[in-house]
Amino acid sequence: MSPSIRFAAGSVCAVGAALALQLISQEAHTSGASSRSATIISGPARVIDGDTLEIAGHKVRLEGIDAPEINQHCAGRSSRKWPAGRVAAHALAQWVRGRDVICRQVGRDGFGRVLGRCRVGNKDLNAEPIRTGLAWAFRKYSQSFVRQEQAARAAGRGVWRHTCQPAWDFRANRWRDVAGKAPTGCAIKGNITRGVRIYHMPWSRWYGRTRIELAKGERWFCDERQALAAGWRPALVR
Repeated sequence: MSPSIRFAAGSVCAVGAALALQLISQEAHTSGASSRSATIISGPARVIDGDTLEIAGHKVRLEGIDAPEINQHCAGRSSRKWPAGRVAAHALAQWVRGRDVICRQVGRDGFGRVLGRCRVGNKDLNAEPIRTGLAWAFRKYSQSFVRQEQAARAAGRGVWRHTCQPAWDFRANRWRDVAGKAPTGCAIKGNITRGVRIYHMPWSRWYGRTRIELAKGERWFCDERQALAAGWRPALVR
């Protein structure tokens, strides 16, 4: 079965936009386990986006990299925009399809996701998106893939061939665009569709079309942790 591609969004909160923006800018790549005590997570993987996998019920963020968001497009060399986020997610899906992925946990980020160094066969899943120009080195938290990024940039691959905003700036700008219009600055939409609780981030594909009806039990969230803890799941993108 082909991996499904999905991504996340939010939950009602008591903190304001300033704290939410701080969380987004941090993405808290905090190192935790040492190599001797690190947990190994392995098995078939489902792709959430270009830098996140789900393996055996664990959400694993590829440590040291930041891929374009699913709904992120870049200016191309023609009048058409390049769907950077979908290209990155589909590439990752191709690499893991039908194979077991092995990830070594190296910590957790500020949203509780596992930070992993992952492989499938001989392919380094952290390095490959950088090498092919489908992610940026997350230099704020790691210098592990700077050399690969420099090579991709010199060769004009992927995001370096197009006019692409780094994913961390894209997220922060989209949040600012909508936070002022959302209740108490909490911009994540917790929607209920046919009884299923789904949350949408400001950069998600369906965000603009989603309307929150509080009378139906729908909610606004300030960060993903609150949405997940309240029983909402990320929107699926196929």
